[in-house]
Amino acid sequence: MDEQDTVLIQPRSRPDAAVILLHGLGADGHDFEPLVPELNLPDPPSIRWVFPHAPVRPVTVNGGYRMRAWYDIIALDPEAPEDETGIREAARTVGSLIRAQREQGIPDHRIVLAGFSQGGAVALFTALRWPQRLGGVVALSCYLPLAARLPAEAHPANRAARIFMAHGTADPVVPLPFGEAARDMLTAMGCDVGWHTYQLQHGLCEQEVGDLRAWLLGVLSGPTAEPPSSR
Repeated sequence: MDEQDTVLIQPRSRPDAAVILLHGLGADGHDFEPLVPELNLPDPPSIRWVFPHAPVRPVTVNGGYRMRAWYDIIALDPEAPEDETGIREAARTVGSLIRAQREQGIPDHRIVLAGFSQGGAVALFTALRWPQRLGGVVALSCYLPLAARLPAEAHPANRAARIFMAHGTADPVVPLPFGEAARDMLTAMGCDVGWHTYQLQHGLCEQEVGDLRAWLLGVLSGPTAEPPSSR
């Protein structure tokens, strides 16, 4: 992914961490730019924010209309076929973003993968299969794609990943049971899941931003050196 395909927000001082945040269906990388000042994080941690743009493609659930999407969605139904090729392609794109941060001096354990809705699904899919331990995952108003494949494909490096999950109790786009099913599966695998619900639909609220701020500080305010391997 080229730099023109991403929105970057650089910290005031030399970055020692990165958050890669993937937007939802039909949005773009600018969608979550306002979140950075809303979080009002201190420095340190010195975070580089990376907001990539998904490619434009036809989306079946929206009548084939072309929009920014990480992969095709056939239907909003847990029994519907999934676009496995597109999901895995999106994961490769995110992997290239992780490697780009590493090449700029930010190790994997100081990188958080984050996403909203379809972007959160890609963040979960990628992080749980990534071969080096990541700092954590933020999964907002989303679900677990290709869930049946996860037990066989999860990498030991991130089987105990720290995950911030949040969902609106009245979400009409990705219903709450989708998020609860993902939470239950990830918890059963041994992930460190922090589960949060809010009285809202498909979006974020002030309380959620505050909870996310506290979680990010807990994940990224520690030592920047690589911790001893637990594998």
